[in-house]
Amino acid sequence: MAPTTSEARSEPKPKVLYVIGAGRSGSTILGVALGNCTDVFFAGELDKWLTRKGEPKLKDAARVEFWSNVRARVADADVLFGGRAHRYLERSSALFRAGRLRERRRLQTPYRRIAGELYAAVAATADASCVVDTSHYPLRARELQSLEQVELYLLMLVRDPQAVVASFAKDDVVERQFSPATTRVYLLLTYLLSSWVFLRHPHERRVVLRYEQLIEDPDGVMRELLERIGSSAELPDFGSLETGVPLHGNRLLDSAVVSLQQRPQAPVRGDLAGGLFARAMLAGLGRLRPRVTPRSKRWRSDALAR
Repeated sequence: MAPTTSEARSEPKPKVLYVIGAGRSGSTILGVALGNCTDVFFAGELDKWLTRKGEPKLKDAARVEFWSNVRARVADADVLFGGRAHRYLERSSALFRAGRLRERRRLQTPYRRIAGELYAAVAATADASCVVDTSHYPLRARELQSLEQVELYLLMLVRDPQAVVASFAKDDVVERQFSPATTRVYLLLTYLLSSWVFLRHPHERRVVLRYEQLIEDPDGVMRELLERIGSSAELPDFGSLETGVPLHGNRLLDSAVVSLQQRPQAPVRGDLAGGLFARAMLAGLGRLRPRVTPRSKRWRSDALAR
């Protein structure tokens, strides 16, 4: 039986931790790690929910059953199934579709209703109070800022631009390849939009995280992220993380169990232009606040100051 209006209003809003920023920045392993914490569910890239008509990328039984149950909880979602909303509301290139302003406005109302219902459905099906969405797109985050059905947190995930450029240039993966020049244009546009959306969000519900920090100090980073969403969950075993049943993500999800190993990150070497671009990009993003400062780092800083 569906809850009455008064019952629905009494239920706490699900928290949504939305990872914003560029692709190939480590959001999948971050999402998997968070999803191994009590009361946190890693949903993967939920921007694909409409384009895939609610169907997960992988077809194992548990995943298919989970997302079928989610689909049953979202009313009339088929009115937006397909790629229209993604094309006109979520993708950064939507800004350059000036002739489609009326179409964007027409899509916004059903899009926001369905997005709110989707997060509520995922949280209810997973029996979790926090849903992690690694969709990346800053314009999607802008739309989510208008939702009253969820408590939205933004996590700006930043990785060394030279490492992102190298990742997009790889020819041994199924994902699309891009030239260094194209990737740098993509990074510039994505981080400009992400910063704009990030700074419009309440200070207490946004945070910047460097991917390299996550790899060097997973315990400290995860403790702070959990604190920021009001969670007292125990840290998972980073050597044995279950990938769960996210809707969509990179090839890391092909394995049932993965590990997040603590290790120092060597800088990626590139050409002079790439190095200057990376330095300028990181300098600009480094001005955003608040930033993740893991407890272990703070303790070391305090000890050195004494």
